[in-house]
Amino acid sequence: MKSKKGDIVRSGGHGYEAVLSDVVRLIQAGRSTAARSVNAVMTATYWGIGRRIVEHEQGGAHRAAYGEALLKRLASDLTARLGRGFSERNLEQMRLFFLTWPISQTTSAESLPEFDRAHRISQATSAISSSALSPAPLPAFPLPWSHYVRLLGVANPEARRFYEVEALRGGWTARQLNRQIGTQFYERTALSRNKAAMLHKGQAATPDDSVTPEEALKDPYLLEFLDLKDEYSETELEAALIAKLESFLLELGGDFTFVGRQRRLRVGDEWYRIDLLFFHRQLRCLVIIDLKLGRFTHADAGQMHLYLNYAREHWTLPGENPPVGLILCAEKDSAVAKYALEGLPNKVLAAEYRTALPEERVLADQIERTRRTLEVRIRSARRREQK
Repeated sequence: MKSKKGDIVRSGGHGYEAVLSDVVRLIQAGRSTAARSVNAVMTATYWGIGRRIVEHEQGGAHRAAYGEALLKRLASDLTARLGRGFSERNLEQMRLFFLTWPISQTTSAESLPEFDRAHRISQATSAISSSALSPAPLPAFPLPWSHYVRLLGVANPEARRFYEVEALRGGWTARQLNRQIGTQFYERTALSRNKAAMLHKGQAATPDDSVTPEEALKDPYLLEFLDLKDEYSETELEAALIAKLESFLLELGGDFTFVGRQRRLRVGDEWYRIDLLFFHRQLRCLVIIDLKLGRFTHADAGQMHLYLNYAREHWTLPGENPPVGLILCAEKDSAVAKYALEGLPNKVLAAEYRTALPEERVLADQIERTRRTLEVRIRSARRREQK
């Protein structure tokens, strides 16, 4: 006797549910990949439109006035034929896109091992390039068009390249990219310990690169997204960071993952609580963060040393490196930090946090000093290599 269709489904039990879950995941992944591919194809198309506009402009005289008239007429005709999305302003952005990102400067997915391979849409762009309407190959752009539009507003080429690479490596959304540019992440990174070397390289670290805690942790951190009042307690600061955890993780860096808050530990007869616990993927270790409203003191280093000893013995898993401590304070004296933190068996760092963006003029002066120092180091290194 043949079983009914419903009986077959029911007899499958958990087996059917597994098949259903797998099919759903495949469809969702396919839809996501298709959306990314369409976005990437359109970005390459906009680059091609910009190229065609520039090529046409180069063929005549009185380029400035002619180019403006060309964009105005194109915007009118394209909108009439194809609808919205081809305003004069948008066409100008496409033109600048081509001028700013020549083929040799585009960032490929292969240059970043951590980048999702689904973004490699060379086959899709090749399909466009092979058409009669495209006189030359179109490059593959791994970021969405909205990201490139925001990057066009970054005047410094080194900063623009930095944001492009970091957006790829960190998988930033357009909102996150806008926040990082708006809070001068590039400039603040240049001032953060050994980050000047990363800026000089102009590229993100790869998984094979060795990263030190000094390089992985910033100083200072900008927490303007918390919208804290003039007076607040450590509890309120911690609660605000947890409430804005996504923004806090973005400020910490793309390699941090949140583990927990107010983690309890018992040493002898005393109970302690650590404020925040994270894991850093490249350092491959736990990162304990202790929040301080006031100035950093040597006593803070001693307390963190206790936490790290306990975490190394009880919380560290096989294959992980010893934990690192970060004391996040409102103010830090460099001399006190040096003598309190150097030579400890555990790696403890102290960093300041700011709840408002520093003045642009002050930041610019600091950046210029950092650049000069970096240039001196580079020249010294070259002289040593020549000897």
